[in-house]
Amino acid sequence: MKERFVDDPEALPPKILFVTVGSGDFDPLIRAVDALAPSLDLPVVTQIGIGRYVPQHAYWFRLAPSLEPFYERAQVVVAHGGIGVTIEVLARGIPLVSVDNPDRPDHHQEDLLGYLSGRGHLIWCRDMKRLGEAIRRAREEPLVPFVLPPLAIHLIVEKYIQALVQGRNPDDVVRPLRGKRVTPEDVHGLP
Repeated sequence: MKERFVDDPEALPPKILFVTVGSGDFDPLIRAVDALAPSLDLPVVTQIGIGRYVPQHAYWFRLAPSLEPFYERAQVVVAHGGIGVTIEVLARGIPLVSVDNPDRPDHHQEDLLGYLSGRGHLIWCRDMKRLGEAIRRAREEPLVPFVLPPLAIHLIVEKYIQALVQGRNPDDVVRPLRGKRVTPEDVHGLP
């Protein structure tokens, strides 16, 4: 079989199914996608991290400085359930199939994927045997667009530092915010 290593993402077809496992390994996911690749109508490109399995039917590479060239071509992304890649893909509006990696010790990916799939933002594939069905669903079913919530932490840090510099008690900044979901509007009224 011809080597399918990707050394230039610009040479890839304009439309792909992109699979990423991050900087770790998730050989069961790569094996499952590789087995499906011949039956899919899109070329499959896999980022295999430090995994041992090298795809036979899909294009592959280990790591890249940026996944942007792959996201630009992706019609669907299949990924491990890490928060970084999940938010990155959802923020771009690309249909996402997420598979939690059961090798992660605390199973935090299940919490994240349960929350996001429960709100219709992604397809959570809980059984690798149903990965083909999950990919089909991601391509055919409309998903709820994901909108990043407004961030306020930088404003809180700025107010906190101002209080320190001015010799005020920084707890006066933090105390009203404890235990609540903070928006930028909440921070503007702080001392």
